[in-house]
Amino acid sequence: MEQHVQNVTCVQCPMGCSLSVYIDSAGAVTNVEGNSCPRGKAYGEAEVTHPVRMVTSLMRVENTFHPISVRTAEAVPRETIPAVLAAIHNTTVKVPVQAGEVLIQNVANTGIDVVATKSCTTPL
Repeated sequence: MEQHVQNVTCVQCPMGCSLSVYIDSAGAVTNVEGNSCPRGKAYGEAEVTHPVRMVTSLMRVENTFHPISVRTAEAVPRETIPAVLAAIHNTTVKVPVQAGEVLIQNVANTGIDVVATKSCTTPL
C-alpha cells in the first residue's frame, strides 16, 4: 500500500515537536513519529485528517467606531474560517455586552458560537 508523509509542527505544548504523519492511499493515518507525548500523536492525526482552528476577531459595536473583541467558543473546521470571519464582520452588536456572551449562534452552520471576550457597558 502506498503512503505519503506530511510534516507538521505540534502546538499542543511549548516543545513544538516536529511530527511526521504517515498517511495511506485511502487517507487514513498509519503512524505518527516525532512526538514526545500522546498529545502530539493525537494532534498530528487530527491536523492531517480534520484540521481545526480557534478564530479571534473584532466585531462592530453600534454607534461607535471602537470594536469589541470576539472569538469562537471552540475551534472550527479550517475550511469554514472565511465564512466565520464574514459572519463576524457583517454583524454589529448593541451594548451592553458581557464577557462570554454569545453574539452569534451556530456561526456559518458550524454548530459553534461566537462569544465576546470582554465586557462593554457603554459605547467606547
